[in-house]
Amino acid sequence: MTVQASTTLAELVIEDSRRARVLERFGIDYCCNGHRSLSDATAEADLDLDEVSKALDLPAVSADEPTKSAQQADLAHDIIDTHHAYMWEEMPRLQALVEKVYRVHGDRHPELAKVHELFNKALAELDPHMTKEERSVFPAISRLEKTGSLGSFGPLAGQIDVLVQEHTVVGDLFKEINAATGGYAVPEDACGSYRAMLDGLREMEIDLHEHIHKENYILFPGALELERTAAGN
Repeated sequence: MTVQASTTLAELVIEDSRRARVLERFGIDYCCNGHRSLSDATAEADLDLDEVSKALDLPAVSADEPTKSAQQADLAHDIIDTHHAYMWEEMPRLQALVEKVYRVHGDRHPELAKVHELFNKALAELDPHMTKEERSVFPAISRLEKTGSLGSFGPLAGQIDVLVQEHTVVGDLFKEINAATGGYAVPEDACGSYRAMLDGLREMEIDLHEHIHKENYILFPGALELERTAAGN
């Protein structure tokens, strides 16, 4: 599939989810800033457009990709089962690891104080955010899709705007963690726990990018389109 420079990062990943890992490799933010065109994103990052385009031009595979036309309730369930389940399990484990590494190695690695602070801020954002999605917003989207009505929930747009803003906050916190660790670089004196912490933080950031992309550019636009259609009936 030919990659067009004018295509947005979000649309490139919607067309083929494997491209997310390619963009991660180049350090290009396709989730919170997925509205940018490929040409604009590579220019901002001082990257060679042709090189990135060639890397994104992947061989075709027969795989089911989530699209804007997919059922929104199914996508919401998939997000909960895949990304939320991962986060609920991983957050306490990684929090304990960050705490341990900071306590043991913080005197030799002052950057760990920043990592500790930023990660705890991220968790404080993620916990109520995912809870709100699971208990309120996602069920409302499912109800809208099934019945054509939000009931007493109220307009979706305002709720979704808040969720997208919260995505940006968490995404920025992980960008800061990435920078504080030098891109999760392993120090020479790192023990097994230190390495496990860095691996865990890297994997959580990657999963978070995929998670935010699915919500910002597939689930939420689809839900808003359902709401507009229902209002026109």
